[in-house]
Amino acid sequence: MKSTRKNAFRASFKAIAVSMGIAVSMVLMPVAKAADPVKIGFSMTLTGGLAAAGQAALIAMNIWKDDVNAAGGLLGRQVEFVYYDDATNPSKVPGIYTKLINVDKVDLVVSSYGTNLIAPAMPIVMKKKMVYVALFGLAVNDRFNYNNYFQIMPAGPEPKADWSRGFFNLAMNQTPKPQSIALLAADSEFAKNAVAGARGHAESLGMNIVYDKTYPPGTADFTPVVRAIMATNPDLVYIGSYPPGSVGITNAANELGLKAKMFGGGMVGLQYAGIQKTLGSKLNGIVNYDFWVPASTLKFEGVEAFLAKYQAAAAGGKVDPLGHYLPPYAYAYLQVLGSAVNAVGEIDHAAIGEHIRNNTFDTVVGPVSFAPNGEWANTRTLQVQFRDIKDNDMSQFENEGTRVVLYPDSVKNGEIVYPYK
Repeated sequence: MKSTRKNAFRASFKAIAVSMGIAVSMVLMPVAKAADPVKIGFSMTLTGGLAAAGQAALIAMNIWKDDVNAAGGLLGRQVEFVYYDDATNPSKVPGIYTKLINVDKVDLVVSSYGTNLIAPAMPIVMKKKMVYVALFGLAVNDRFNYNNYFQIMPAGPEPKADWSRGFFNLAMNQTPKPQSIALLAADSEFAKNAVAGARGHAESLGMNIVYDKTYPPGTADFTPVVRAIMATNPDLVYIGSYPPGSVGITNAANELGLKAKMFGGGMVGLQYAGIQKTLGSKLNGIVNYDFWVPASTLKFEGVEAFLAKYQAAAAGGKVDPLGHYLPPYAYAYLQVLGSAVNAVGEIDHAAIGEHIRNNTFDTVVGPVSFAPNGEWANTRTLQVQFRDIKDNDMSQFENEGTRVVLYPDSVKNGEIVYPYK
């Protein structure tokens, strides 16, 4: 009896299928691939020494994801993130990207934050010939020469040299011109790359390099280091450092009364609102790199709306509450990738890379285009000088004028106070 009913059902279904033709075949097809999310994979520094920066970047990235999904996603598909904490540990990065690509089967990858966490993923990404959009890496591609690497930090086409070009441009336009320089770098890839560029400028200008050393990670007391620098009586003091070193060196310079015509350069951390509040008036006179500050010359379309969303999301957390430094670029590097994917119309890494190489992208950090090595086609590494900073007042950094933009000329809003006091 059951067999008879089953045969009858089969016959009826066949007759319906024949009458409906292709419509039935479409109904019976699997759910279309286009309905699957576009998966973007990455590692991020959510714990360890750069945790606060990585967490701020992730807030910005999630704002982009929410914005793009609300607008219809990429290729008509929603965007999904797949990410793992690299704990600010470069040795974890290769395993994470291997898993993302081979196990999680992500469609696209972007980088973690910072030079030391970007470079270890390069061999894995290169092997798969995927586009790799990176967040704040200095000269990473110098040793890989990978044509699908694109870096959002506005260093410039010669990143090591462009990073400090503005510092020396300012110095050499003063009277009398400085004759000597002290160089100090943390013993890490980023800091040594930054100081290598400064060393190159100093040598080409015929300056006397009177001090040139590195300090080990974990250094707590910078008083002996600053004393040694002061003993050489340099005109310029150029530092490549991460946040703990930047704070320690600034404190020691103030305590000992460092005298130099310019002091600063490549000090990471002086861009963070929490550190700015902690150091307060000790920052005054320092000339250092930055990427975005509240200035009428830097009000790119969308940046203020983004910062409002970021500051609301960051309120009460342990991340930078203002978000001027890293977050706009964490949003922008996904803007570049997303725009290219939609323009190409499919997940084709060769075509996406070609599109990024040959186009300019409108982002919250302004127009972005890339040189053949994946760096910005033109440098826009700012040199800013801290002015009139008061102690224990974070709100002052929301205003124009506390960080005066001195370089490049296209976005400057003031002149240098020289020499450093």
